[in-house]
Amino acid sequence: MGFTSLGLSAPIQKAIAEKGYTEPSPIQAQAIPAVLAGEDVMAAAQTGTGKTAGFTLPILERLSGGNKPRANQARTLILTPTRELAAQIYDNVEMYGKHLPLTSTVVFGGVKINPQITRLRQGVDVLVATPGRLLDLYNQKAVSFKQLEILVLDEADRMLDMGFLRDIKKVLAILPRQRQNLLFSATFSEEIRDLARGLVNNPVEISVSTRNTTAEKVEQVIYPVDKKQKAGLLTALIKNNNWQQVLVFMKTKHGANKLTKQLEAEGIKAAAIHGNKSQGARTKALANFKDGTVNVLVATDIAARGIDIDLPNVAEDYVHRIGRTGRAGASGKAVSLVCSDEIDLLNDVEHLIQAHIPRETIEGFEPFNVLLESRPLRPLKANKKKKPKSEHHDGQRSSDNSRGHKPKSKNPRHKTDSSGNRNSNPGGRRRNQASTGNQKSSDPYSATR
Repeated sequence: MGFTSLGLSAPIQKAIAEKGYTEPSPIQAQAIPAVLAGEDVMAAAQTGTGKTAGFTLPILERLSGGNKPRANQARTLILTPTRELAAQIYDNVEMYGKHLPLTSTVVFGGVKINPQITRLRQGVDVLVATPGRLLDLYNQKAVSFKQLEILVLDEADRMLDMGFLRDIKKVLAILPRQRQNLLFSATFSEEIRDLARGLVNNPVEISVSTRNTTAEKVEQVIYPVDKKQKAGLLTALIKNNNWQQVLVFMKTKHGANKLTKQLEAEGIKAAAIHGNKSQGARTKALANFKDGTVNVLVATDIAARGIDIDLPNVAEDYVHRIGRTGRAGASGKAVSLVCSDEIDLLNDVEHLIQAHIPRETIEGFEPFNVLLESRPLRPLKANKKKKPKSEHHDGQRSSDNSRGHKPKSKNPRHKTDSSGNRNSNPGGRRRNQASTGNQKSSDPYSATR
């Protein structure tokens, strides 16, 4: 099946051909007809399988035959958790819609709001947004949704993980009830299904991969190494394999900056991207990485989610991370540099993906502290529902959340005992409380080519 058989118009097919695509991915082949038919859709696919085009292409097709947006109106709203992913989706909308008379824009926090307000005054066919900045624009009456036809929640699992549930509910409350709803996610957890019950109506449910499976075309490997030798091993791997485009994940911003300096000292062109960087610096680093000016992009999880580019503390992040390579049907390699005190993290990842990752030892970097063998795989159990986080990290909280006022019911100063007396210890402080519990390793990282 080619794109020509999916019912897309000539201008869209021309844009697809200009990108060199001829065959739709499995998620695209199933999602595009359903969206074109006006159905609500719940779609689960691994990162890197083309799910963005799976909703972008049919949305552009549907919008091409409708009425133009009035001032401050948006006909389609695409919500996404991070600035980088919002910018990527916007680039896709512009690329596939360049031969159509449609307008689009993207809004997110971390940049000035006035240019976004100016752009919205003209009305847009497609608005890509992060939740916090969208609510601020709505509260300033810069955008309205009386003409809204289609709502997309992209990376819905990550939005819940980052604490967007409250803002998502606020957004849903201001949208017209009559609309098409599309929910795209890398995984379908019980939390996602709970959200979907109040969002989609008789949806077409699409799943092209088992939950938490890794991309088939990504080769995975573990290199056991001592923590102090990780930077040296990474440098050797890049040079010996002549890797030209490498994405490295770090746990901390400080670690990302430190590694970037170490790589540059070895003559490797590198740049760091994380939450402390300005939006301009992050955009420049991404552009330099894409055009080859920079060969290595060192990122933290918060900044890296959704970028075309250590073992994580949260095992599910491993699936998302390695999906940054092997995209659009291409092959890739996911390398994890693992030291001895990260065995628990490695066990968590292998338990989640239900597979043991092959290990290789690099000559000259044999670890002094031996990495233990992985434990036998156990069957996955149904996950308990997680309580959503109270904050999110896209760089722009909505104004309601940013006030930080604590409800009286949560403030010890307002509590009384059974006799009606105020709490005698309003601060609720404990003295000389020792910290207990084991903490997992501090700063492992892995490279993805």
